[in-house]
Amino acid sequence: MKIAIIYSSKTGNTKALAKAIKETLKNQNLIYFNMPSEKIPMADIYIIGSWTFKGSPTDDIIQILKALKNKKIAYFGTAGYGGNPTYYQKLFERVKSYIDSSNEILGYFYCQGKMPNQIKTKYEQMLKENPSETKYKKMIDTFDNALSHPNEKDLNNVKKWINQIIDKN
Repeated sequence: MKIAIIYSSKTGNTKALAKAIKETLKNQNLIYFNMPSEKIPMADIYIIGSWTFKGSPTDDIIQILKALKNKKIAYFGTAGYGGNPTYYQKLFERVKSYIDSSNEILGYFYCQGKMPNQIKTKYEQMLKENPSETKYKKMIDTFDNALSHPNEKDLNNVKKWINQIIDKN
């Protein structure tokens, strides 16, 4: 069984998950481990990951998801606003909209990921301009919580997830 891991990572969060998956699959026939390229490798299982940009995967990952036909796909991702399974499910519903119905979706995994510092600066400015808006304080708290992610628990969880995917296939 040929396996390709294709991921997009801006701050290193999704790359950390991809590396954990690669480490878990070290005894498998891993034929590709990298960021997207123009040529999609031929594999039996595609493990595809992206950071979340405005609620969706990155454009390069969307193009790969749209191009795959009659394949097995497992998806993983990171989101700064993470921590909520309902939110992750909503994100994955968007991901699924890019996957052709001829493909078999093997599952998905999300965890929280740290965000760039300019995001916190933006939130702090919004709070300064609107001190009575409690949502900005919550956004800053979410940012602060995300700084430790993906953490060891997240990495262990993605390893368990991919083992379950591979064991079933």
